[in-house]
Amino acid sequence: MAELRPSGAPGPTAPPAPGPTAPPAFASLFPPGLHAIYGECRRLYPDQPNPLQVTAIVKYWLGGPDPLDYVSMYRNVGSPSANIPEHWHYISFGLSDLYGDNRVHEFTGTDGPSGFGFELTFRLKRETGESAPPTWPAELMQGLARYVFQSENTFCSGDHVSWHSPLDNSESRIQHMLLTEDPQMQPVQTPFGVVTFLQIVGVCTEELHAAQQWNGQGILELLRTVPIAGGPWLITDMRRGETIFEIDPHLQQERVDKGIETDGSNLSGVSAKCAWDDLSRPPEDDEDSRSICIGTQSRRLSGKDTEQIRETLRRGLEINSKPVLPPINPQRQNGLTHDRAPSRKDSLESDSSTAIIPHELIRTRQLESVHLKFNQESGALIPLCLRGRLLHGRHFTYKSITGDMAITFVSTGVEGAFATEEHPYAAHGPWLQSQAAPRGPRELQEPEAPELHRLFPQLHHNGESVPRESAQELLHHSCLSPVSC
Repeated sequence: MAELRPSGAPGPTAPPAPGPTAPPAFASLFPPGLHAIYGECRRLYPDQPNPLQVTAIVKYWLGGPDPLDYVSMYRNVGSPSANIPEHWHYISFGLSDLYGDNRVHEFTGTDGPSGFGFELTFRLKRETGESAPPTWPAELMQGLARYVFQSENTFCSGDHVSWHSPLDNSESRIQHMLLTEDPQMQPVQTPFGVVTFLQIVGVCTEELHAAQQWNGQGILELLRTVPIAGGPWLITDMRRGETIFEIDPHLQQERVDKGIETDGSNLSGVSAKCAWDDLSRPPEDDEDSRSICIGTQSRRLSGKDTEQIRETLRRGLEINSKPVLPPINPQRQNGLTHDRAPSRKDSLESDSSTAIIPHELIRTRQLESVHLKFNQESGALIPLCLRGRLLHGRHFTYKSITGDMAITFVSTGVEGAFATEEHPYAAHGPWLQSQAAPRGPRELQEPEAPELHRLFPQLHHNGESVPRESAQELLHHSCLSPVSC
């Protein structure tokens, strides 16, 4: 539960919003992390010292459900001459360390990130005659914060979030999100570390798919060039009825398709509903009591082994890889899927990704045949896996949201892979890898149906077998799902 009030109004837990030059005696009583962020807000909005603010009635550190202590809402006049309309600017408080006393975040020093290292912002176009900001963006930000706190996965610029519902619960086409740096908020050095500001950008389904097939930064740049779709400051207009590809049909072919052909996709993995079975070994074979058979009688890894597999997936398998945060699955609680994770992790779009060799947690097994199962949304990403990743010599991972299991498709030459050309199917505990030989760049123009059938000899769509001659059309329309092989 949350309440709406001016940030300067008295309340049991809500501090006023002092300026960056508050008297020392007062500043000593004011949470230092909160004070530092308020200073940046006052720099941008000196005429709004007490903006409306949504605050959690019961703070997260007192057992409340909302991780964000506050969401402040400012009125931004924009710049008509620069195609920046008037809008509401929302800023969160709570993903960073506000207090420095370990009540929410562990204090790790002043040189690194404060808490998770960022706060969320959102810019919503102000409708004509609107005198007060809508409060639904505050709950949207709380939903994203719950995901971060419970999964301990952080966000980075270019990440995307599959929401599968209008952000304001209306009939809007804006049903998903991209994240980027806020164009006005500058990083803040607090006594507990550095805080950056990531802006939520509402997008249509077609724009999300383009970001998945290509990359989030590319689509964000396209949105900046279309004033009614975001403009320079990427302001979300929930009444926007057209995608950027409907506004300018040339963008799909000349920018997105060409970008996919040239760059491939930087989406290296997704959280998914998926499973695999080893068809080359009878279920009753208990030759290795530590190995994992994914099925009705699944065994589990120890906590240490599970964390090592997660860490290997997080870092990726190739040198200089730049993977992207997996989209959030539509089956979500309180708006988001809550992935279990025992320790805080960087965003999967970390520039620090390096090649690593998986630890020998358990014996790696070579398999003769496997059975893969994906839900429809996950199966629809198979063409992306092929066209945007494998054909560019990269890898793609499906990480199960229901257990410690993963399926990775790798191309030959990917560092750290345990699947090989001689043994294209290999399992390392619950982690399955399947290797495919990439084709040359000139062949990227051709449909990938032959390669698809090499990876998946038996394809099924809506419960029916897909003949080889039909795979090409289904592949083109991204509807080969679920898939079995």
